[in-house]
Amino acid sequence: MPTTRSLDRVEFARCFDSNKISAFAPFHWLALGFKDMARAPLLSLVYGLVFTLIPVAIMWFVLNSGSPHVILPAAVAFALIGSSFSAGLYDVAWELEKGHQPTLGHSLKSMFRNPAGEWGFAVLLLVLMIVWMRLAALIYALYPNSPNPSLEELSAFLTLGSIVGGVLLVAVFAISAFTPQIMLERRVDVMTAVVSSLHAVRTNVPAMVVWCATISVLVLLGFLTGAAGFIIIMPLLSYASWHGYIAIIKTKKPRHYE
Repeated sequence: MPTTRSLDRVEFARCFDSNKISAFAPFHWLALGFKDMARAPLLSLVYGLVFTLIPVAIMWFVLNSGSPHVILPAAVAFALIGSSFSAGLYDVAWELEKGHQPTLGHSLKSMFRNPAGEWGFAVLLLVLMIVWMRLAALIYALYPNSPNPSLEELSAFLTLGSIVGGVLLVAVFAISAFTPQIMLERRVDVMTAVVSSLHAVRTNVPAMVVWCATISVLVLLGFLTGAAGFIIIMPLLSYASWHGYIAIIKTKKPRHYE
């Protein structure tokens, strides 16, 4: 049985230190992401095609649901699922930075390097998605009953929906910004990864605002192209996210790559 002294040395929910970066650093991450795509075009295409199926399925669900209140939860579901399945592309970028030749087999195995942490993160995302959908259903109750509601009648619905949606989007972004990358490289517990991600976002608010806006614009562009644009957008964002993690989260030993 562990002694009190040994239990005192156990650390839960540690927080990794973060570098302070420029507000426009995300554009540099995108440039590095384009280089990764050029160096691993086939793997990028394979993952791009897989990720394209996700928004196609979500768009089909939204169009066939007949209820406008599912649009925002569906958008968040896309963000949650995308962040969960980006580990394979993070591994490709990581292999390239180490001077290795990335392979599909190696990138697929990377998704199971930290099963406990990944399952914990998946459960956390699932809970957030359920909360979002329940709140969306409650907010939808404020939707006017008239067939052609005026802007004044819609004001309460739009205002409350925007506030709640904005808060949850910020929370989801801060939690998931660097959590998957941390768990991939360091195999730590999910709370350590989440707390470190929150700290990194809080330390670099200007850069994270730019990065969040960039992601939003690219995701919107992907949907406007009928999801075809995600073939390029999703690998690019995943590679860039990895470079953002490398730039922000500190390590005791230098990595010797960006």
